[in-house]
Amino acid sequence: MSTTPSVLFVCVHNAGRSQMAAGFLTHLAGESIEVRSAGSAPAETINSAAVEAMAEVGVDISMQSPKILTPDAVESSTVVITMGCGDACPVFPGISYRDWALDDPAGKGVEAVRPIRDQIRERVEALIAELVPATT
Repeated sequence: MSTTPSVLFVCVHNAGRSQMAAGFLTHLAGESIEVRSAGSAPAETINSAAVEAMAEVGVDISMQSPKILTPDAVESSTVVITMGCGDACPVFPGISYRDWALDDPAGKGVEAVRPIRDQIRERVEALIAELVPATT
């Protein structure tokens, strides 16, 4: 059995917040955490302002695409972090669920997306500190 924690980020469109969170977690945690993201009603493409805001801090999410949320993705996760997906996320026993209340970057320019990006980075860094034991 794998001891690698698995994190699933979920928002409605899987185009902004969840993609930025997955991008940061992949960038900062490397192979120590399995990262996935999905949406309850995925958009056609990723939010271009989110892509631009992430590129400013050296994280490329431009090749990602919105994915549909499946019960299997939830059930196989250690932690499920929702970002405004309401009751669309299936609940399974033994999985840690958290809700990150973050503004939706949809329809906003990069200036408005930057503070959302920075909040996500802070939360992702705290999540890594919680899930990955320090090796000193």
